[in-house]
This record gives sequence, structure tokens and C-alpha cells, in this order.
Amino acid sequence: MTGRYLVITSRFRRAFRRVYPFLARRRKWVALGAYSVLTAFAFFGAYLLRFAADIPEAYRIGMLWGGLVLLPIRVVAHLAFGVTTGRWRYASLPDLGRLVVSTTVGSVVFGLVAWGVIGFDPRIPFGVIVIEWLLTTYLIAGLWAGYRAAYEWIRQEARSRGQVRRVLIVGAGEAGDQLLRELFRAGRGAYQPVGFVDDDTLKVGSSIQGIPVMGGVDDLGEMVIDVDADEILVAVPSAGPRAMRRIVAACQETGLPYRVLPGITAVLRGSVSLDQLRQVKIDDLLGREPVKLMLPRLAADIGGKVVLVTGAAGSIGHELCRQIALHGPSRLVMLDHAESALYFAQREFADDHPDLDLAAVVADVRDDEDLERIFSRHRPDRVFHAAAYKHVPLMEENVRTAVENNVLGTHNVIRTCQRWETEKFVLISTDKAVRPSSVMGASKRAAEILLLRAAESSPRTGWYAVRFGNVLGSAGSVIPIFKKQLGTGRPITVTHEDVTRYFMTIPEAVQLVLQATLLEEARGRIAMLEMGEPVRIMDLARDLIRLAGRIEGVDAEIEIVGLRPGEKLHEELAAPEEEVVPTGVDKIRILRSPDVVLPDPMERLFPDSRDDRSGLSTADLRTRLMGLAADSYSLPTVSSEQPASP
Repeated sequence: MTGRYLVITSRFRRAFRRVYPFLARRRKWVALGAYSVLTAFAFFGAYLLRFAADIPEAYRIGMLWGGLVLLPIRVVAHLAFGVTTGRWRYASLPDLGRLVVSTTVGSVVFGLVAWGVIGFDPRIPFGVIVIEWLLTTYLIAGLWAGYRAAYEWIRQEARSRGQVRRVLIVGAGEAGDQLLRELFRAGRGAYQPVGFVDDDTLKVGSSIQGIPVMGGVDDLGEMVIDVDADEILVAVPSAGPRAMRRIVAACQETGLPYRVLPGITAVLRGSVSLDQLRQVKIDDLLGREPVKLMLPRLAADIGGKVVLVTGAAGSIGHELCRQIALHGPSRLVMLDHAESALYFAQREFADDHPDLDLAAVVADVRDDEDLERIFSRHRPDRVFHAAAYKHVPLMEENVRTAVENNVLGTHNVIRTCQRWETEKFVLISTDKAVRPSSVMGASKRAAEILLLRAAESSPRTGWYAVRFGNVLGSAGSVIPIFKKQLGTGRPITVTHEDVTRYFMTIPEAVQLVLQATLLEEARGRIAMLEMGEPVRIMDLARDLIRLAGRIEGVDAEIEIVGLRPGEKLHEELAAPEEEVVPTGVDKIRILRSPDVVLPDPMERLFPDSRDDRSGLSTADLRTRLMGLAADSYSLPTVSSEQPASP
């Protein structure tokens, strides 16, 4: 009896896993279909009960026409009161309340229609309407309760099968073999390998330690049913983002939990372990290969130097400080105007680097006198300027603040570096500075111009600018916002279906910044990272939904809200006028600007007085800023025989 019971439950689980993903994506229509069937059953059942299973001939025509009228009324009422939006296994008293209201309103409307259109006497008795209302309410509530009971029963059956989980391994290579050995060694009693999945057709039909290679990733859905798998383990550490996206999509279709074995390093060491298995992260699915730059010369360049980082409490500034601290500076000066964030950053570095000479300075780069005192006290050899306002829509509404912080602040830091003859200055720039359409982008382009002009007037200092795209995980970036929306049950908001962005991780961005300071050819120029293909934000949102175990259109929604002020549909890393030149470091490029006379941002923005900016209207300031950015790309070449006008 037990064996037959296990066979029946196993077959039921297989059928459920095959059908559930298809039905879940069409939950609303499945619910309406089920409710319609139950309504028809209740209506005809009401006649049988009312007439003791002997329906008179005179009532049968009215019964057929009444059923055709009742069904659309019920559908409209269920949609109007949201009866189809709740998930059955989470049905609660508020859901039951909506059901009662929906069926009651539907029955009242049906009664009014029936009596006025079809005729009350004697075709549709009042008792039939009341009985149908009771039966429909009870049957739909019973459907919810039955579904919830079946779901809990399936979960209990999975738990009662014991601690052994039947696992299917994606990847029949070296990593898969090592993972299988680890499952046999440390996972025995907890995991039972039942098969391999690999796209290499030469491997299909073979076996590894007695475990068969069954087919490719495209057949994963059928294989998990055939072997009755409980979990999928992905052991393809060399898979790029595109391959990983395909694997994750296939795993998601099965409805089973899945984990990934990250990194090729452990495989090369031969030290794969079960502890290394983890959930797939959004970083794994980026449309580009992560870049890791080796910096063997960085310790020699930073070691024993006083390093100042502005915006040290921000995402990029904080990571700059973290990586700089590892390379032995004689002093690290962290400057930021955000007191609380700087305080916690100081505490973190004091704990992690107790021997580091650390100075946390609360100051504003817009205050020239403050900067003078800081440079006088600390005499920095290296300055990394990461202080900037970066949120595009917000800066559209705060033009003056954007200009004062991003342009005037950069001007102040550069001028102070010139006075104190700082050895190196590095500006953190952005792809939004390329042919900018926003105040934020134009202000960062103005900052780039300030640096390029300083490189001409003060050649003793090494001037560097680094331009890159969006960084994953930074404050206010798209990934944390999407995760918060998903976690609170709100729709994920995407500005446009086709909007794309370049992405990199914060550590990658900082490695690029530090690498740029070591390239002699980057001196006095703008450096950029070859970032691969841009990522569609819509794809990113769907990836997050899948990784969260949700189904788009079922328990997670994506809402298109339109591009915000100042935003582009597609960003650029270089303007058409800029020549992209390779360097000795893979994936690092130098931008060679056209031979133009760069305008002086301070003269263009504040021609009357640099010290009195209060009289300039916001509209005038915006116009001058956007014109400055546009002219920096389109000014004609000036002959060396003619004086260059500002």
C-alpha cells in the first residue's frame, strides 16, 4: 500500500510541476474559468435542490437562458471586486468578505435582470436565486480552502520523504565532476545526484561516476520531471552572463529551487565544496564580463603618500578609501559634508585598519577657505575628487545647487591643488557627461573641461579623469530601488521599454580609477572602460523578478512610467568627436578630444563676477550650462597663429 501511495503522489507532483508554471502565468483567466464552472454547477444545482431533482418542463427553458445571463454578471462582479487578484493559498477573511460582496451584488443584479427581461413568474423562482448565491459562495470558498490544503499537503509530502534531496547538476565538466564528488563525500544522506545536464552533445549519453548525462539545458524542464528532481545545482563557473541568463531562465521555468557554484578559481584549486553553492546574484546576469584589473604598481604609487578623497562617504568615495587603505598610504584624509555617513565610515576604517593614519574632515568643496585650511594641514600628494551630486531628475529641479557643487566645487579643488602643487588629481566622471541632455551631465562635462584646461596650465601636476557608466549597488541606483519595490509588493517602475544603461560593479569602477592614475598616456586626458554591451533595464527588472522566485504578471508587475526629465534612452561612453585610443591595459581606453579651444566654464557661467552668483536666474544658469557643454564638442579648431579666445 505504501509503495502504491508513493507512486501516486510522485506522479501527482510531476503533473503538478508540469502544469503549474503554465497556469500561474494566466492566473486571472484560470480563476475566472474556475469560478464560471462553479457558478454553472451552482445554478443548475439550485434548480435540482429547489425541485427535488425533478425540474418541470416549464422551467427548463428559463434555466438555460438564466445560466447564460448569470455567467457574465458573475465575471464582471468578480473582476470589479478583485476576487480574481488574490492568491488562493493565501486566502484570508478579507478575501472571503470580497467574495461575499461580489456574489451578493451579482445575485441582486441577476435577479433584477431576470425579473425584468426573462420574466419572474414562473421561469426563475426566487428560491433558485438564493440557493445559487449560497452554493456559489460556498463552492468558491471551498475551492480556495481545497487548493490551500492540497498545496500544504504537497509541501508536507516533500518534507516527509526524508532529508535526501534529489538534485540535477547543470554542467558535466570539471566543476560538475568535483561537485559530484563533494556530494558523494559530504552530502551523502542529504543529496542524491540523479543526472547531469550539458549542452555538449558528445557528453549526452555518457555518465560520470555512474550518473548519466541526460541532455541539454533546453530539455531541463522535461528532465526534472523524468528524474523527479527536488533541486538544481549549476556547476558552470566559466559561463558568461548570457549563458547564465539562459540557464537561470530554464531553471526558473521548472519551478524548482536552484543554486550556483561561482568562480573558476576554486575549480582550478580542486577545492569545490557545498558551502560555495549560493543563490544566483544579479551580477551574474549582467550583459558584460566583469573586469578585474591587476594593480601591482599601486602600492609603490600610493605607499607613503598622503591621499585625500572628497565625497569619501559616498558609494564610490567609500570604496576608493577602502582600496587605497590596503596599499599603505602615510595618511588617508576622508572629506565629506555628510556628517553621519562620514562618522560611520571613519569607525569602519578605524576598526579594519587600526594602524592607518586616518583623518575624517567634515567640509564642503564649495568652501574655498575650508579647502585651503585642509590642504595647509595635510598637504595631500594624491587627490581623488568623488564629491558630486549625481541624481539626474533631482538636479533638473536644483540647477544652482548642481552647478555650485559639481562645477564650482571641482573648480575650487583644482585651484587648491594648483596652489599646493599636488602630484596627482583624479576626477570621477560619468557617461552622462557625453553630449549631455541633463543638468547633472552638463555639470560633469564642465568639470571635465576644468580638468583638461588645468592639464594645459599646470603640467607639473598629473591630471586624470575617469569616465564610466552606472554602478551596481550605489546609493539610489536602479537595483536597490527595484529590490525595495519588489520587497514591498509594489510594481517595478521602468522608465521605458527600450531604455539601456552600461553597468559595472563599484569595485570595478574604483579599480579603473586607480588604474588610470598609473597610465602615463592617461595623464591630462579622460580615461574610460570598454564596458561591453549596454543592458536593457527591462531585462534587468525581469531578471530580478526571476531571482526573487516571482512570476511576472502573477505576483510581480512591471510598470512603464516614462523617461524622467533629463534622461536619455541610451547613454554613450564617448562622443562622435572623441577619438577612442587603446592603451597598454586591456579594456582601458583613452579619449582624445578634438583639437578645439575649450571654453572656460567659470567665465561662461559667471562672466560678471565669480564671487557674486546670486543675481543670475536659474533659467539663465541652465541655458549657459547646457550651451557650455554643447560648445565643448563643437567649437572649431583655432589656428596656432591666432590667439585663442575664451
